[in-house]
Amino acid sequence: MNKPEIVLITDEDVKIAPDDLELIRRTSQSCLETEGASGRIAVHVSLVDDDTIAGINREYRNNPSSTDVLSFPSCGFGPARTLKDAGELIDMEYDPEIDACFLGDIIISLPHAEKQAEEYGHSLRREIAYLTAHAMFHLMGYDHMNKEDKAAMRNQEEISLEKAGLVSDEALLEKAREAMRFSYSPYSHYRVGACLRCTDGTVYTGCNIENSSYGATNCAERTAVFKAVSEGHRQFDAIAIASDEFAPWPCGICRQVLYEFSPDMRVLVTWGGHVEESSLKDLLKNGFGPAGAASDFLGH
Repeated sequence: MNKPEIVLITDEDVKIAPDDLELIRRTSQSCLETEGASGRIAVHVSLVDDDTIAGINREYRNNPSSTDVLSFPSCGFGPARTLKDAGELIDMEYDPEIDACFLGDIIISLPHAEKQAEEYGHSLRREIAYLTAHAMFHLMGYDHMNKEDKAAMRNQEEISLEKAGLVSDEALLEKAREAMRFSYSPYSHYRVGACLRCTDGTVYTGCNIENSSYGATNCAERTAVFKAVSEGHRQFDAIAIASDEFAPWPCGICRQVLYEFSPDMRVLVTWGGHVEESSLKDLLKNGFGPAGAASDFLGH
């Protein structure tokens, strides 16, 4: 089977920032690959305001309210069928002008996405990517009318987001747990793993690395941060930290290192089946760093 290729169609009068367009392209491509599609497949994409999406919702669905995303498939695949099962139907949507089969339209409300990103505590990029994936799977025949269908669709969305480099909180926590396996902790016997998520979706893991000269020990959080910074990443939106038996809140030095780069990031901790969350600003009140009151002193 040939690897699928996404073709994005946009309106000339609706400008989409290049970074957002690339994010949508990468996410849509991942969705097609997760579905097992093939060939060139086109999708029309718009980022609009709440009034515009409310007008479209009212005109086509008799619902006057604004919403986060709308999707309009070019064809129906029928019950219990998705794109991978109905290639003959999408083939009928071939458009020679774009040399691709047209899958449908995706319309995202940018104000809605911004509000939901703040509500859920993740980046706007993550929210735009999720809404794109959600709409893509609707276009490919998925729905969430019952519990089983919702679970299947959600699983496909998460697989696609991770392929696109956008890891959910749940996946972040799991990666932190996996990183614990590499802990070198022969002195404390306290294993810790961490997974740091950059604002562009890239993730870095780390574990605690102890030393017989105790001062040379490095915490899992700093291992992940130093890996990220050494590869050019300096903006983070969340870190997950895992241990076996005790809540692994970061030590003072790790809080300071994290604060240097992203004071507004979220901190997730997990141990023994428990999960808790805080903000870095709450963990390091009145923090000292280039983004705070010390910026003039530090020459920023």
